[in-house]
Amino acid sequence: MTPLLNRPTDAAPDAPPQFPLRVAAVDVGSNAIRFLAAEFTSPTAYKVLAETRAPVRLGHEVFLSGRLDRAAMQAGVEAITGFRKRMEDLGIVHYRAVATSATRESRNGDEFVARVRREAGIDLEVITGTEEARLVYEAIRAQVPFAKKKWMLVDLGGGSVEVSLVDATGILWSESHTLGSVRLLEELSGSSEDPGRFQRLLEEYMASLRIPLIAKQWKPAGLIATGGNIEALAKLLGAEPGRGRMAAIQMNDLRGAVAMLSRLSYRQRVDQLGLREDRADVIVPAAMVYERVASLAGAAEIIVPAVGLKDGVLVDMVDDLTTHQAHEDRKERAAVEGAVALGLRYLFDEKHARHVAWLSGLLFDQLDKVHRMDAPDRRLLRVAAILHDIGIFIGHKKHHKHSLYIISQSEVPELTAREMDIVANVARYHRKGTPAAHHEDFNRLPSDDRERVVKLASLLRIADALDREHVQAVTGVTATAGKSKLALELEGEGDLLLERWALRRKAGLFTDTFGLEVEVAGDRAEG
Repeated sequence: MTPLLNRPTDAAPDAPPQFPLRVAAVDVGSNAIRFLAAEFTSPTAYKVLAETRAPVRLGHEVFLSGRLDRAAMQAGVEAITGFRKRMEDLGIVHYRAVATSATRESRNGDEFVARVRREAGIDLEVITGTEEARLVYEAIRAQVPFAKKKWMLVDLGGGSVEVSLVDATGILWSESHTLGSVRLLEELSGSSEDPGRFQRLLEEYMASLRIPLIAKQWKPAGLIATGGNIEALAKLLGAEPGRGRMAAIQMNDLRGAVAMLSRLSYRQRVDQLGLREDRADVIVPAAMVYERVASLAGAAEIIVPAVGLKDGVLVDMVDDLTTHQAHEDRKERAAVEGAVALGLRYLFDEKHARHVAWLSGLLFDQLDKVHRMDAPDRRLLRVAAILHDIGIFIGHKKHHKHSLYIISQSEVPELTAREMDIVANVARYHRKGTPAAHHEDFNRLPSDDRERVVKLASLLRIADALDREHVQAVTGVTATAGKSKLALELEGEGDLLLERWALRRKAGLFTDTFGLEVEVAGDRAEG
């Protein structure tokens, strides 16, 4: 097989690709597997070269049994193998393949990922609901002028629905709910022959879908919806969404469609309305989810831009390929702001968190020749710095352990589940103690990640000590590494005695990790 570059960072950093640029995306969803290949002439302008939808329902049985069906896995591997061949025919070497809730939640998802790599020659990345929302946002931002307004986004798939509040600067808040169309159909399959009972059960299920109070602080300008079902609903209602052409669905029309579709049988939806067979059964729960979100958002209409996850994958990948460092900077900003949004839910000290994150970044940059880590590690450090005290919401005593739990059960934009585990462990060791044999959360990490945790926690402890009183007295730090010592020169208000004392107490892990004794300018003279 011709070698393909599954990640943009595989490209030579000193020779970024030039436009026109051909790329491809594979979206392994719960109801179908989608392929999109395009040629970009600018960061957001592209011509579609190939677009295919394989009707492989990986979500079948997953949401009941917890396992991917063998036949569905085989069909998925065959479909992705065909997409690989299509990429080769089009001369495409840069691609990204992502899998969502069905693969993410299944106990044998790793087996499916391994088969795709072995048999199709494609590296399949299982992404979080938060990453899914971010990529959909990138697709929409490239098509919709947000201006200075805030918008609600809803992206419905087969296994989950992602609801976000966004503006032109990024995602302000986002949540992923286990209310996908296939999931609802599977879980309520026993009542599907009684339309009235099926609809009542759906309404009860969707009552759990809420918008947190923090998101209600902003009144959205409107609701933008993505997903195959909303596009099908728009067509049923006489609108024709397409790339570069948005449609709008009035809420009264959507409610009428829900009532009409609920009265029809599955066969009637196929024969009379012309719906695809793998769309006709899930469109009722999908329409009801969209109606629920629109009601919560107070929207009178739903805007349908006819783009989705696969489009976002392409736009994001091209941005990374052509402007890698700027892309990394944007990813870090999005991760930090996502971490802040998480912290606000737990009433954290935002000023302290942001200051420690800033100090952590300074130390990381100045000590690059000591720690020898890269941009993704810097992103993890700053997110851990933002969230290190989040466990105080549960209780100050052992709050580092509470932080570990909260972070490990949460999501932050730009970070994978594996990276969240790293962040959780870094936060766990920000305070005291070092990894031990009975620390299960640390020891289940791969050896490379365990080493990464210790290095990052060493830096975080120093940064946290520099804001010991949570008053941001230290306004700058210069770190200079020698052969046996790390010299720190502090800038700030007053004598900074408490910060110096905290540094002496918390610098041990850095010394043990890097073999450098930490010395603060002025300490020796005072002693």
